This record gives sequence, C-alpha cells and structure tokens, in this order.
Amino acid sequence: MTFLDQNFLLQTKSAERLYHDFAENQPIIDYHNHLPPHQIDEDYQFKNLTEIWLKGDHYKWRAMRANGISEHFITGDATDEEKFVKWAETVPNSIRNPLFHWTHLELQRYFGIKEVLTVNNAKKIYTEASEKVNSSEYSCRSLLKKFKVEALCTTDDPTDSLQHHQNITKSDFSIKVLPTFRPDKAMNVDNESEFLEYVRKIQVASNVTVTDFNSYLAAIQNRHDFFAATGGKLSDHGLNHIYATDYTEVEVSNIFSDLLAGKNISEHQKNQFKSAMLVYLAHMDHAKGWVQQFHLGALRNNNSRLLTSLGPDTGFDSMGDFSQAENLSKFLNKLDSTNQLAKTILYNNNPVDNASFATMIGNFQDGTVAGKMQFGSGWWFLDQKLGMEEQINNLSNMGLLSRFVGMLTDSRSFMSFPRHEYFRRILCNMIGNDIENGELPDDIEWLGGIVGNICYGNANEYFGF
Repeated sequence: MTFLDQNFLLQTKSAERLYHDFAENQPIIDYHNHLPPHQIDEDYQFKNLTEIWLKGDHYKWRAMRANGISEHFITGDATDEEKFVKWAETVPNSIRNPLFHWTHLELQRYFGIKEVLTVNNAKKIYTEASEKVNSSEYSCRSLLKKFKVEALCTTDDPTDSLQHHQNITKSDFSIKVLPTFRPDKAMNVDNESEFLEYVRKIQVASNVTVTDFNSYLAAIQNRHDFFAATGGKLSDHGLNHIYATDYTEVEVSNIFSDLLAGKNISEHQKNQFKSAMLVYLAHMDHAKGWVQQFHLGALRNNNSRLLTSLGPDTGFDSMGDFSQAENLSKFLNKLDSTNQLAKTILYNNNPVDNASFATMIGNFQDGTVAGKMQFGSGWWFLDQKLGMEEQINNLSNMGLLSRFVGMLTDSRSFMSFPRHEYFRRILCNMIGNDIENGELPDDIEWLGGIVGNICYGNANEYFGF
C-alpha cells in the first residue's frame, strides 16, 4: 500500500466506499477552534510557509525540542527558512506521532506536495510552498472556502469587542464566523489581584459599574447578551475539573465583597466561588438555548522556567489525572434538577476518563433533543488515531455514535482543516471493518447516511447555525 494514497487509513472496500461516497465531500462545521478572527476579517495573506504552518504551533514545537532543536530555531530569532529546515529535520524522527501524518496530509492537501519532508528537500519545499502562500488563493478566506467550511466558531473572552466578527458578518463573505463565550477568567480567583483587574475590564466592556456580586453577574450577562447579538451560540470552559462545592448565595456574595476589598480568600472559598459561577453561567446558556462545552483535564504550564521566558501556550502542558466523575455528576444534576441543563459537550484529556464521560452523558439525556449530551471528540493529546478510535469505541459501546456531532480542529492554524479528513477516514475505516467482519449489515446506503450525519448533518442540526 502506498503511503498517504487516496485510500489512506481505509483498510477495506467497505471503508473506501463509505469514505469516498459519503464522507469525503461533506462540508465542514468547525464548531471549536482558536483561529484569530482579525485574520479572517482582514483576509490576511501569510508571508511564507513558516508563518502559516509553524508559528504558534506548540505541537510541532514540542517535537522539535524533543529532537534536540535549540529554542533559537523554535520561538527564537532564527529566520523563517531556518526554522522550517529545523522542522524538516525533525519530521523523519516523528514516525508514529500524529504529526507525521498531519504534516504530509497538509503538504498534499494545501500544496499538492507528495514528497516525504526531510532536511534534504526542505529548502525546495519551503520555496515552492511559500510562493503559493503568497498568492491570493492562500489568503485566510480563500483557504476556508477551499476546504468547504460552512461555519466556524472562534474562542473569545467576554471582554472582547467582537469587532472583527461584526465586520465579517457585514461583509459579503459567505462563511459564518461566530464567537464562542469563554469566561474562564471571569471565575478564576486563584490570583486575587489578577481577578480584580479582570473585573475592571468587565466593567469597561459592559459599561456596568460593579459594586457587588449581583452587579458583577449583570455585567457578565451584558456581555453574554452581546455575544448572542453577534451570532454566538456556544460557550466553552477550559478547566482542570468541574467545581461543585456547596455554597449559598450569601456566602458567594460575601466572598465577592472580600475580593473587591482586596482581601485574600481561602481555597474553600475559591472553590465555592468557581462552583457558583459555573452554575450561573450555565443558566445563562440554557436561557438562550446555547450549547455549553467543557474541556476538562489539562495540566497546564508545567515548566516554570520556560513559562517565565516564553509565556503560556508554548508547549509545556500535559494530561492531568484529576478526579472528574463525582463533581461532574453533581454539577450536571444541579442544573437538571431545575430543568436548566443546556445542550452540553464534554471533552476529556486523559483516556482513563473515556468510559466515565461516555456513561455520564447517558445520565442526562432527557429525550428533548437527539444527542443533547455529547461525549466530545478526541481532544488535545487524544486528537490522534488511537485517541479518536478509543473515543468512538467508548461512545459506541455506551451511547449512540449515530448522534455524534463529529470533529473539530481546536487549532490556531489555517493549516489544520485536514484533521476533519483524518477523523472521517478513521470513522469510515472502523465502520467498514465492522461490515467486513460481519458485525454490521452490508448496507452501505444506510451506514453511509449515518457517516454523513456524523461528519456534517448532526452538527448542522445540533448547533443550528
């Protein structure tokens, strides 16, 4: 079998038919990513291959460090071509890492380059691809059209002006670019002084004077309303784990007053405040019919020395081993008990939690919406072949795979859209193998319809963009 040919990852004739007839040409709804909206607004034109492909990609940075590459060639002041050559030097050493597949899939899909990237052909590939990057066909908007993206949701702080989203909506650009409400900083009281600074930002953005907890909630509600008016239909939370410490309204109000007064609060009080905020934010989502997302389990900023010099999101995060199930159950049950549980997607970052999350969603399916509770696709360190297969298997065994809303990029890069193809090929291969093994009927039309829904149809209906 040829590496990365048209039947890449497809091991059977059934898998080939499912992919090529039902999955390959489906549009993309990328409902969670970190793309910079200003680049879409401006239809930004990248300068070269390194800028579009390596800049900000901490997946690649981690691999380069592991390969003994100096930081000078990663985040330092080496030239863009020098950085690319060092990445090319790393690629042959990344076999069986998903980066090896993604790298060559992206070279093919974006540039038609079918060579295996090595240090020997790096400069040639850099020159050839950079010339294409400089053409209008590779502007941000052109790339979104190339990959048949219908809608994408960026990840935005409540204080963001959303001016770029508004500009895009007013333009003649046909692809929907919508904001996602990410209020992590609005509830993070681990550092009291940083939280106070954030309160000041919320006041400015909302034009609501914050004097107590109720006015703070009013300011956040103001921003939530603004996101909705700008097309937002999703929220997202990136947490170690769900907070579900018992609290009273009086206790939370007093905690907030202490914070405003510049006082330090105890760990128990911090957990109470975070728990209360999660509930209030979830009520806002439910009231608007939004989808709430919870990305749980990342252990961030492990290397304090390099965090100090390079900052966050530079490649020093890992899987955490936090306890998840009990607090998650308590939180979801609290929302459900008052019938205020919105459509919810749960993502885990440790495979030990796969079965727990797959069974947890079943506790709160209520028959009002097909697939109301979702076990999200393989995320971050699980965003690879084995991780996707395990997520699909756990969801299949303990829920309804047929109602799954499918893949997303979760990326800051306009070069990441082939991850949808990667997922679709893996999905079709798994179902194709079941057909060939006699575990599913040989009914390609029926199963192809399910595949098409997982790749596109379910998300289209679930989010209602």
